[in-house]
Amino acid sequence: MLGLNVTIVPERPDQPDVVQLLAELDAYQSALYPPESNHLLSIAELLDPGIHFLVARRAGVATGCGALRFADGYAEIKRMYVRPDQRGAGIGRAILDALCLAAAARGVGLVRLETGIAQPEAIQLYERAGFSRIGSFGAYPDDPLSLFYERRLEL
Repeated sequence: MLGLNVTIVPERPDQPDVVQLLAELDAYQSALYPPESNHLLSIAELLDPGIHFLVARRAGVATGCGALRFADGYAEIKRMYVRPDQRGAGIGRAILDALCLAAAARGVGLVRLETGIAQPEAIQLYERAGFSRIGSFGAYPDDPLSLFYERRLEL
């Protein structure tokens, strides 16, 4: 359950504390997967006007983030992360729900994502949130370290 001091709102990804949060995510991903299996958006890419970037803050401290990249016919979830010491409080699910709501608000009825096989908590989060496994999509290559998911949204 989310605590009283958690907010999830659009913010710029180039703020110092958010840059640090994204650096933690990069380090986490880099420890799990080789470079060719990491499909991270840079801060410059996250600043693109077509990206919807959210930051979760607990008592003002950046604790998680997530982004939407809009493509032809779907929105893709990118940069989902919750700091390890904040996991289990429902922040990840709240970010995911907020991203899905943002996609639906833009009239996008399909959300997709790529995650890695070494992240069972993320896989469980997506499956519990109604995402179904699919094959690779967009420019993603088939990669034995990647899993692909999608969820249809009610508009």
